[in-house]
Amino acid sequence: MAGTKVLVSPVSMLMIHNPMTVAFGNSAEMQKAIDMLGSVKDSILNAYEIKTGLSRTKLSHLMDAETWMDANKAIELGFADEIMQRSAVTDEIPVPQVSMMFSNAAIMNSLMDKLAAKCEIKAKPEKAETKIKADSLMDRLNLIKNWR
Repeated sequence: MAGTKVLVSPVSMLMIHNPMTVAFGNSAEMQKAIDMLGSVKDSILNAYEIKTGLSRTKLSHLMDAETWMDANKAIELGFADEIMQRSAVTDEIPVPQVSMMFSNAAIMNSLMDKLAAKCEIKAKPEKAETKIKADSLMDRLNLIKNWR
């Protein structure tokens, strides 16, 4: 219900419902969750009441019933102000930009390219040869295991 004018798509659906949560704990923790949900519902009712002009009782019943409404019903009840219309003037966006606009792969590739440009990948140093023989290490291990 933010903004000075609420526009809805002609194909949109609006649903209002009671607040929900998940709680874990003892009875005191559960009571805190219940109290919090009551406060959240009151806050939502405040916003709906200001926007729609409907009574809190009517709004509460609509929330309890998990009410779905199309764009026309949302306007009729005051949840929205008008249905969006396509403007006569359209700014054309070149096709390549549109197709890449929401591509997660393109974003990830761009990020990886930027990181690669900043990072210098160093080769792993070769392991130095140890000059200790396995038999010597086994003797030490046996001494540790059987020290008592």
